[in-house]
Amino acid sequence: MPGLHQLKPSKNSRKPRKRVGRGNGSGTGTYSGRGSKGQKQTGHVPFLFEGGQLPLIKRLPHMRGFTNIFRVDTAPVNLSTLEELRAGSKVTPESLFEARIIRKKKIRVKILGNGELTRKLNVTAHAFSKSARKKIEAAGGTVTVIDTPQKEEAPKAKTAKTARTAE
Repeated sequence: MPGLHQLKPSKNSRKPRKRVGRGNGSGTGTYSGRGSKGQKQTGHVPFLFEGGQLPLIKRLPHMRGFTNIFRVDTAPVNLSTLEELRAGSKVTPESLFEARIIRKKKIRVKILGNGELTRKLNVTAHAFSKSARKKIEAAGGTVTVIDTPQKEEAPKAKTAKTARTAE
């Protein structure tokens, strides 16, 4: 088997880049592969531009929308899933991750009341539904809410009007 110092890409798998506008002898001189005249030669045609025709994104209204950059992902966990855990155990987001109940380690966890709980569990999570809280406490377990740090807003600057009313 060849050593690492002998590795090479397979034949014809890598092509040299095309250098355009370097004279007619190169085969890509004069117009540099852009053809003659028009917007495509001299300027820039915007991405998805359809020549003034109604764009596809406007013809299909279900494709419009936006991505909320402030969205906070929460992993829901039902009581029926917690029923499978050992009685008296501590349930935390870290232990749920290790048990492969949730997929991400750093994600908010909300306990939902779907299913029955017969075991006594000490559950720590970011949020609980009312029914989940009742069922956990009815089974003799404890509920602890993890506080997520809130973004602190900068204090509002005093305007001339508020300064006068304070006097």
